[in-house]
Amino acid sequence: QVQLVESGGGLVQPGGSLRLSCAASGKIFSFNAMGWYRQAPGKRRELVAVITNLGSTTYADSVKGRFTISRDIGKEMVHLQMDSLKPEDTAIYYCNADHATPWGTGEYWGQGTQVTVSS
Repeated sequence: QVQLVESGGGLVQPGGSLRLSCAASGKIFSFNAMGWYRQAPGKRRELVAVITNLGSTTYADSVKGRFTISRDIGKEMVHLQMDSLKPEDTAIYYCNADHATPWGTGEYWGQGTQVTVSS
């Protein structure tokens, strides 16, 4: 089993910054990719950013140029630096990981961390 724990959420004013972190623990083999999703009230969960084990990144159009995903492979952590935050970025942010084992792959989710952008 793999556990993902997010941290770094909170309340920030428009134009401000936050840095989210996600730490993986448990019986870890390797991660094909790790990423962040978010879900705003009344909306579906959506991809924010993902980074593969080769360092390739993908971002939602709505966050390109403002958010940066990075990964600390040695510590099995993934971070999301969020700058120039907008009220529409308000959501619960979830860490996601695609875990690869000799027997197949599995998808894991964190419990989520609230990000609120408001003046």
